[in-house]
Parts: sequence; C-alpha cells; structure tokens
Amino acid sequence: MSTVTKYVIEARIEVDGPVDKNDVVGAVFGQTEGIFSSDLDLRELQKTGRIGRIEINVTTQGNKAVGKIIVPTSLDKYTTSLIAAMIESIDRVGPYQARAVIEKIEDTRLEKRKRIIERAKEILAAWEKQKVPENDLILRELEDAIVKTKVSEYGPEKLPAGPDVDSSDELIIVEGRADVINLLRYGYRNTIAVEGVKIPKSIAGLTKRKKRVIAFLDGDRGGDLILQELLQNCKIDAVARAPYGKEVEQLTAREIHEALEHAVPPSEALRAKEMAAGAERKTVPTELKNYVKQVDGTLSAVLLDQNFNEIQRMPVSELVTKFGEHKDAKYVVFDGVVTQRLVDLAASLESDVYLVGARVGDVQNKPPNVHIYTTSELINAS
Repeated sequence: MSTVTKYVIEARIEVDGPVDKNDVVGAVFGQTEGIFSSDLDLRELQKTGRIGRIEINVTTQGNKAVGKIIVPTSLDKYTTSLIAAMIESIDRVGPYQARAVIEKIEDTRLEKRKRIIERAKEILAAWEKQKVPENDLILRELEDAIVKTKVSEYGPEKLPAGPDVDSSDELIIVEGRADVINLLRYGYRNTIAVEGVKIPKSIAGLTKRKKRVIAFLDGDRGGDLILQELLQNCKIDAVARAPYGKEVEQLTAREIHEALEHAVPPSEALRAKEMAAGAERKTVPTELKNYVKQVDGTLSAVLLDQNFNEIQRMPVSELVTKFGEHKDAKYVVFDGVVTQRLVDLAASLESDVYLVGARVGDVQNKPPNVHIYTTSELINAS
C-alpha cells in the first residue's frame, strides 16, 4: 500500500446558499459514491491509503458560500484525473445549487525535484565559496588595496569620494566610505558619501552643479532619515535603495545595477516611505482597506491603479498570467500567497508596486520597488 502523495487536486466550489464545511463534506462523499465501482469510492480509497485526508475550507459571503477542496492522491495520473472529474460533477450542496471547478492538479514529485535542484545549487554555491583558491584571495586583497587608493577627499569636510565626483555630469550620493569603495570596485567613480545624517554644505553645493543627482541609500531606517535630510537640503533627481535589510557596501555588481535602474523620482520614494510608515502605525488608506476586505477568503485577486481604481478582477489562479498584461497596476490585492514569481513580475514594472496577499511565501529577493503586506495586517489596521 503506497502512502506517498503523487498528486494534489485543488478545486474551487461555489454554492448558491449559506452552507458550512460539513455540508460540503457530505456532498463530496455522497455525490461521488456509486458513480463507478467500489474501487473508486472515496471512502474506500481513503481506507486503503490511495487518497489522503481531504481538506475542505468554506467561507460564507452573504447568501452564498465559496470554498476550496484539496485531495492528495497516490494514484496514477489517469485515475487521479477521473477523481478530479468526479469532484467537478458535484452540482448541489444541501438544498442549494453548486458549481465545482478544478483549478489545478499539482505533481508533488515535480515540485520536490525543483526544491532538490534549488537546494543543490545552494550547496554547490556554498561549496565553491569555501574552495576559493589562494591566488584568488590574494588578487581580491590586491584589488581592494588598489580601489582604496582611488578614494579621494572632497571639500573642507574631507568627504570620501570617487575620482570623477567633480568632472562627471551625474553624481551618486551614498552614506559612508565603505559604500564609495564598493561602488568604485564595480566602476562607479562619481560617488560621494555624506558620512552621517547631517548633510555637509559641500554636498549641498555640489548637487546644484550636476545635471542629475541620485541618492543611493541603505534599505533601513538610517537610509530613511538621510533621505529626508537630503531632500530638504539638496537637489535630488532620483532615489535608489538597497534591498530591505541590506547596505550599499554589501551589494554585488548586479544588485547595484538593478537598484540604480529602478531609481525613482523623490515623490515616489516619499510615497513608498509613507506607505511603509503607515503600515507600522497600523493605518491604511480606506480605499485599499475596502478591497482587502472584499477579496479576503474569496480566492480572488484585484489589480488597482495609483488612484485605487479597479483595473481587473480575476481568480487567484489567473493572477500570474494577467498581472503582466497591466503595466499601470500599482496595488495587487489577492487571497493567495505572495511568491517570488509575483515579486519578480512586480519588479519588472518601472514604478513602486504593492503586493497584498493572504500570506508571504519563500521570497528570497525583494527589489526596492516592491512592497509586501498581508491582508490580515491591513484588515486589522485602524
């Protein structure tokens, strides 16, 4: 007897009346019984371990109910498809009309293979780091020494700066000396550091002579404070941020390039900062909160523009496909999991995007223009 789950059937059910979980359980077992031989009876399949525990979640919305049916199986794909079709044949729950639709059948072995491959990549990367040849370490130390000699001092405050800080039309303002060194390592020679929250007069004057000035700051509270001071004292054309929780001095060449590519006007940077601060204070715009309440427990998603106007509403299962079709989407509110794939789609848009999902999955990389919240924290906000 096999106990290894091969497939997971996920179905959505809608009922034209207020029913509870037990009513749906009765419909699932009652309306599938006797359609085929006893070998395909759900109760018998559970007894023999060929299907696992059937999970059913139901939410009542006014005079209707919506829910999800999840059936794990260790059957072959042909029999699993037949079981799925049987579940989709359910047309009544109690005295009410009902509709069941299969949303997906997940091959758990495929997902397991993906996880194993991803983990193997992580193990290999860690292994390679441990086996850095001695010659490479020597070359890195030599490179660091050369880079540090290129750091100059600017103004009476003797601020750390790159060699092109005066001659370049573009200026990148960072927080400290280590940030200047890291950007120099990857070819950015037009940088200068503020070396504290108080903005030196030399930098304020320098920004007025540049065609474009980018503030490139750490993804933390300190970066927020320095941004506020820079905007009050200097001409700033764009704002770039390191990923949340990271510092500019820690970034790789690719991360630096992506952060600068996604630099936004100061007005957008301030709106993002206010949104984050609002979440911390547990305050949420009324329009957004209304949409959060609408999708909670419905397995649906809604795309909104920057003025909270509805762009499109859809089942969660269609979100990944349709999200990319709407470049003007600013807020994505949905009853599902915030995944790395959704984050990557949001990151491809030019402006800040807010993802509000039921929960957050395994998100390893969050670009600075993507902001993530859960529906529960916004629903409970004042």
